[in-house]
Amino acid sequence: MNLKCLWSFVLLIAPMFGEAKVTYPIPRVSEQPQIDGSLGESEWKDAYQVELKYETNPGDSTPAPVKTIAYMMEDGDNIYFAFRAKDPEPEKILAYIRDRDRIFQDDFVGVILDTFNDERRGFEFFVNPMGSQGDLTRDDTLHNEDSSWDAVWDSAGQVVEDGYVVEMAIPFRALRFPSDAETQTWGIQLLRIYPRDSRAILADAKSDRALDCSLCQANKMTGMPRLKASGANFDITPTLTYVNNEQRDLDSTTEWESSDETELGIDFRWSMTEDWVLNATINPDFSQVEADAGQLDINTTFSLYYPEARPFFVEGADYFRSMNRLVHTRNIADPDAGIKVTGKTNGYTVGAIASTDTRTGFLIPSSLGSYLEVLEDQNTEQDISSDVFIVRGQNDFGEQNNVGVILTHRSATDYKNDVVAIDGRYYFTKKDILSYQLMYSDSENPDYIRFDGEDDPNTTQDEREELFAASQSDTAYTLSYRHNEENYSFRANYNNFGKDFRADLGFIGQVDYEKLIIGGDYFWYGKEGSKWTRWGFFGDWDITKDQSGKKLEEESEIHFSIRGPLQFQTNFGVVDRERFYDEQYFDEQSFMMWFQFKPWSNFTFGNFMRIGDQIDFTHSQLGDMKLFEPYIRWEIGKHFNVRVSITSQSLDVDGGELFNASVADVRMAYQFSNRSRLSLTLQSFDIERNTALYESNQDNDDENDVYSLSKRFGTQLIYSYKINPQSLVYLGYSDSARENDDIQSLTKDDKTVFAKVSYMWQH
Repeated sequence: MNLKCLWSFVLLIAPMFGEAKVTYPIPRVSEQPQIDGSLGESEWKDAYQVELKYETNPGDSTPAPVKTIAYMMEDGDNIYFAFRAKDPEPEKILAYIRDRDRIFQDDFVGVILDTFNDERRGFEFFVNPMGSQGDLTRDDTLHNEDSSWDAVWDSAGQVVEDGYVVEMAIPFRALRFPSDAETQTWGIQLLRIYPRDSRAILADAKSDRALDCSLCQANKMTGMPRLKASGANFDITPTLTYVNNEQRDLDSTTEWESSDETELGIDFRWSMTEDWVLNATINPDFSQVEADAGQLDINTTFSLYYPEARPFFVEGADYFRSMNRLVHTRNIADPDAGIKVTGKTNGYTVGAIASTDTRTGFLIPSSLGSYLEVLEDQNTEQDISSDVFIVRGQNDFGEQNNVGVILTHRSATDYKNDVVAIDGRYYFTKKDILSYQLMYSDSENPDYIRFDGEDDPNTTQDEREELFAASQSDTAYTLSYRHNEENYSFRANYNNFGKDFRADLGFIGQVDYEKLIIGGDYFWYGKEGSKWTRWGFFGDWDITKDQSGKKLEEESEIHFSIRGPLQFQTNFGVVDRERFYDEQYFDEQSFMMWFQFKPWSNFTFGNFMRIGDQIDFTHSQLGDMKLFEPYIRWEIGKHFNVRVSITSQSLDVDGGELFNASVADVRMAYQFSNRSRLSLTLQSFDIERNTALYESNQDNDDENDVYSLSKRFGTQLIYSYKINPQSLVYLGYSDSARENDDIQSLTKDDKTVFAKVSYMWQH
C-alpha cells in the first residue's frame, strides 16, 4: 500500500476512534498589537484565524448559532488572542464592568491553554465585552477549576454594531511550560459563552459527553520557537498594611480599647525556569480583605469549611491538591515567613511549602462531629508557634494516568502531626476511571489538651482522653470508580478512616468510619431548537459504619433535574436516612429542591430548600426542620450590582419551635472601571430560641443557659484600586454589633479601619 492510499485509509477510519484533533500553527510577529478593543486589520493581518463552529452545551456539538472568529499570534514575549463575536441582536449582549473573576454570568470569550500538553492541567483566560477579566486554573484529574489564581495580563473589549470585540495579551512569564524546547506544542480550547434563553457554550472543537475529560478533547497549537519567559524573571512585591482596631467587652465595660498596627512585608517570586517557580515571603500580609460568606453554625456537630483566598497560598495551589483535603493552607494562620517551590519537568510535578506559624490551630475529628483546637502556652495563655512543611510530588504516565505522594508535617513543643499519602488515577478506558488515596498519620499530643475540655464542652473527660492519646497513629484510604456514557454514568466510592487518623494541615472533619456509596445518573437532551435542553435523574445509596462495625447512617436518595427557558435549572428529590446519634437511631425523611432562573437578562433568582425531619442534637430527639436559602443577583446599569443571599432555618420539636435562625448577606458594589471599585457588605446573624424547651435552662446552673435571642450585625466598606492582582490599594472600614438577653439593643463591640498598599516590581 503506497503512502497516498495509507493516508486515505487513515482519514476514512479516524472517525471510528473519535474526532481527529486539529493543530494550529501560531505565527510569530514582530509588532505588538495595541490592546484597546479595536481589532485593527493591520495589527492582526498575520494572525492565525479559527472559527468557533460548534455548540457543545446544551447542543451536542451542533452548529454554533452565531459566528465567532478567534485570532492567534505571538512575538516571543506575549501570546495574543482576539475574538470577533458576531451577534444578530447586539442589544441582548450581557456586558458589565466587573471586578476580576466576576464575569462568568456575562457574555464572554476566552482560551484554555494546556501548556505542558499533558491533557491534565490548564490555564484559563476569559474576557467579557467590557474588557473585564476572569482567570482560573483547571485540573482535569480532579474536575476542579480555581478562580482564586490571578495572573498579570492585559485585555480590552467593546460592543460594536454587529456584536463585540475582545483583545488579549498574555505574557509568557505568566505561564508555565516546558523549558529548553525548540518549539512548543500546547493543547488549546477556544470558547465563547452565549447566554440567552439558554446558556450556550461555543467552541472550536467537538466534545464527546461520554468522556470523563475536557482537555483530552482539545485541539493543539504549535510554534513559539526557543520560547523563554522573557524579560524579568523576578517579581518583588512590598506590602504596607495599617490596621486600627477598637474593641470593648459589652459584658463588663463600655470603654473602648484601641490598638494600632503597621507592618511592612515583602513577597518574592523567582521564575527559576519556564516550569519552576520559587515564592518566598517575609512578614507577609496574610489578611483576607473581603468578608467570608455568612454560614449558619447551629444544630450541627461538624466545623464549617471556608476556602483559601490569600495570594501566597493561592498560586500553585493545584500542585498540592489530592482526592481528600489533606492540605488546607488556611490552617497556616499567621506565619512569620514562608517559602514555596512548585514546578513540573518531564511529567513529574513537585510542590513544597515551608513556614513557621505563630498560631497552631487544627481540626479534631471523630465519627459524629469535629471542632477546632488551638494550642496555647499554659503559663502565658499565648498562642504556640509551630513549624510547617508540606511536599507533594506526582508522576504522570500514559495518556491521563498519574500517581502521587504527599507529606505534611506540623510540630511544636510536645506536639506533632505527620501525614503521608499515596494517591493516583488510572484510566482503564477513557470511560472507566479508578481513583485512590492511601493515607497514614502519626500524632503526638501535649497533656493539657488531653485533659482540658474548655474548647469542647460537649465532650466528657473520658471522651476527651480517648480522643487524645499521648501518641496516636492510624490509616485511611479512599477508592472511587466511575463509568461514563453519553447519557448516563454510574459510580462506586469507598472511604475508610481510622479512629486515630488526623490531618492537622488539612480539613478532614470525620474519622472512625467506613462508607460505601453506589450511585448513578441518566439524562435526556432536547433536540436542536428545543427550549427544554436537558432532563433526567440521579441518586445514590450509601451506608456508613464506625470502625467497630456499628451502623452510623444508611441513606437513599433520588433527585430529578430539568433545564429550560429563561436559563431555568432545577434539581429536586427525596432523601430517606437512618442515622445514629446518642446511642439511638433516628429515621429522617426530607424533600430537597434547588432552582435558579433569569426572569430578566440582568436579574437572577434562585433558592435552595429542604423540608423534613432533622435530629435536635442538643436534646437527642427528632424534629421538623425547614431550611430556605434564597438569593438574587441584580445588575443595575453597567456599573452597579447587588448580591443578596439569605439562609433561614427553623426546628420544631414536641412543645413547639425550638429555634429560628437566619443569616442575611447583602453585597453591593459600584465598579467605576475595571480597576476601581467601591463595595459595601452587610451581614446579619439572628437566632431566636424557645428557652422553655432547652433542658439546660431548666436546671440551677446558669453557666450552661442559652440566650433566647442572639444577634450579630456587621458592615464592611472597601474601596479598591487594582493596577493588577499584585499592585493595588485597599482602604476599608468594618464594624460589628451584638444583641442578646443581656444587651437589649444592637451595640457595637468592634470597629476597624484598615489600609493596604502593594506594588509589584518586575526585573
